[in-house]
Amino acid sequence: MEILSKLVEIIIYVAIGIIFCIIGYKATEKIYKKSFNLTEEIDNHNKAAGIMVSGMFIAIAIIMSGVL
Repeated sequence: MEILSKLVEIIIYVAIGIIFCIIGYKATEKIYKKSFNLTEEIDNHNKAAGIMVSGMFIAIAIIMSGVL
């Protein structure tokens, strides 16, 4: 029974993490919309845009691990 409750906790934390990553990505896309389209740049294999997004996801993960 304890394993099941821990598994549910893990699933909830993963869902929260994914939601925050999506919110952060959309916020970044809105901020830089005037300069360039982030999704298009990643589709065009722009390494700098990919590194920026991955860094943002890592930062969100570090912040979440400290809070949770």
